[in-house]
Amino acid sequence: MKPASRIKATIEILEGTHRSRVPLNKCVGDYMRVRRYIGSKDRSNVAERIYDITRNHARLGWWLEHTKTEDTSRNRVIAWSALGEGADEKRLKDLFDGSKYAPEALSEEELAFAHKILGQPLVRKDMPEAVCVECPPEHEEYLRKRFGENFADEMAAMLEPATLDLRVNTYRADKEKVTNYLEADGVKVRNGSLCPWALRCDTKAYLSRTKALTKGWIEIQDEGSQLIAWLCGAQPGIQVLDYCAGAGGKTLALASAMKCKGRVVAMDTDNRRLQNGRKRYKKAGVADIIEVRCLADEKQRKWMKRQKGKFDIVLTDAPCSGSGTWRRNPDMRWQTYGPSLEELTAIQAEILEKACKCVKPGGRLVYATCSLFAEENEDQVTRFLEEHPEFEVSPIDETLGLGSPYMHLSPLRHNTDGFFTAVLIRKEQA
Repeated sequence: MKPASRIKATIEILEGTHRSRVPLNKCVGDYMRVRRYIGSKDRSNVAERIYDITRNHARLGWWLEHTKTEDTSRNRVIAWSALGEGADEKRLKDLFDGSKYAPEALSEEELAFAHKILGQPLVRKDMPEAVCVECPPEHEEYLRKRFGENFADEMAAMLEPATLDLRVNTYRADKEKVTNYLEADGVKVRNGSLCPWALRCDTKAYLSRTKALTKGWIEIQDEGSQLIAWLCGAQPGIQVLDYCAGAGGKTLALASAMKCKGRVVAMDTDNRRLQNGRKRYKKAGVADIIEVRCLADEKQRKWMKRQKGKFDIVLTDAPCSGSGTWRRNPDMRWQTYGPSLEELTAIQAEILEKACKCVKPGGRLVYATCSLFAEENEDQVTRFLEEHPEFEVSPIDETLGLGSPYMHLSPLRHNTDGFFTAVLIRKEQA
């Protein structure tokens, strides 16, 4: 593709995201999927530009408002080309030249807009701080309260692209062996700083053809997400219920920690995601101890009611706002694709209410989200404990540096996505 064709594709995808309530990664994927002729380098270039524009949503919006320019996808691309990529007037005219497979030529109004921003810095001193750090207005008050004097630094850290982390399947291979195989395939990694299972890629890596991935020795998983499974404390021979298993990322981590001895039940309401997990379980060599049960099936809901007090560990990685993943999913700062925050907190409370019944005396109930918001985290746990005095908090070890009594991770302090985890213990019966 010519550079101008890449710009046209960028505009078309951005326009598609504005017309539909579909996450950005899916919009990009759907666009590329029906255009097989687009090469890998072109796909990468277009995707990176789209994510850069989305990460700078508020700042580009400020410039459009400041110059009294209409807020359109096309104008945002013009603004990013000038402010983010340093394009001059000649470059802009080349990118918008009206030729075949290129965007229409710049109009007089667009040229006037370009003249106002050419040579300007993307971030100006007269921008409000919340705009500079891309903080959504509806969350600014809470996030300022949460982060205090570190507000700007914490928010700025969420503007950086996420790291590429790997979880080693220690049931099949140790970290040294995996590291050696990855490096032989040209992938440089180092140990994670928080989770004993984690490796972090030093640079962007293509893992699909590495022996470590094809052999089921690694899974791509944020180190913070790995910590949720690690804090469960799974051991060989126990009974574990992963109540919101999804496609099975934490299910795999739990089964690996158990050395494929014991029993893990993976449950979710989405049968498609559950079934996709089966291939991963088999590839990792842990399928023998994993049962898959879909909560959309009345038979499985009845089964669930018979599991009172049967599990040593019940993990509830609850559906949430996903605000902790903003660096990975920058569009989620500005767009809600699922239930509202109020609806989510009700769903989370219902999940805890149902899942807690399955915990045996002395067993663990682990509640986790990838959210920054107290309503989904501490407030949810406090409410649950008030209604369930048979549970108590098992504080996370302060020396781990993850937060205590609950785990609070953030991109600034831990270089992970933002995660919350509470470990609760069902008191032994008198």
